Amino acid sequence: MIPIVFPDVSHARFAMRALVLTLALCATTGCATADHYVPSWRSFGVYKIDVNQGNYLSQDMIDKLKVGMTQTQVKQLLGTPLVASPFRPDRWDYVYEYTRQGQVIEHRNFTVWFADAKVARWEGDSMPESVVELNRSASAKALPASPAEKGAWDRILDVFRK
Repeated sequence: MIPIVFPDVSHARFAMRALVLTLALCATTGCATADHYVPSWRSFGVYKIDVNQGNYLSQDMIDKLKVGMTQTQVKQLLGTPLVASPFRPDRWDYVYEYTRQGQVIEHRNFTVWFADAKVARWEGDSMPESVVELNRSASAKALPASPAEKGAWDRILDVFRK
């Protein structure tokens, strides 16, 4: 006679819970939002540099832009466009983006349209007022954080410094 062995219910429940937990962890590891809200080991100790990318334009530069200017004059005034499509030579896009620690802080677009190789119109986001304002904003971004922006570790150390 063969003995009948009944499975222990507690082992089955444990196995089911372990399976559900494993599936839940596998499902959340693929989510981009998990890395955004929950720090992972990849984010510790990795320094991401601040990146200024594109065309840094000021309102003073845009104010000098006039309908009827040639493409050469626009290049002298605003610089070479970041995006000049060979399929649309009548449109130049000036794009600027500032990224700090992998997060986009500032993003601006400015587009110039040409008709017969002369400026027809332009449009875009608001720009800083002048080169002086550009320098001010660049130095504010480059300087170390002010005491109001201290991290948690600095605040803990401040308790012992007093």
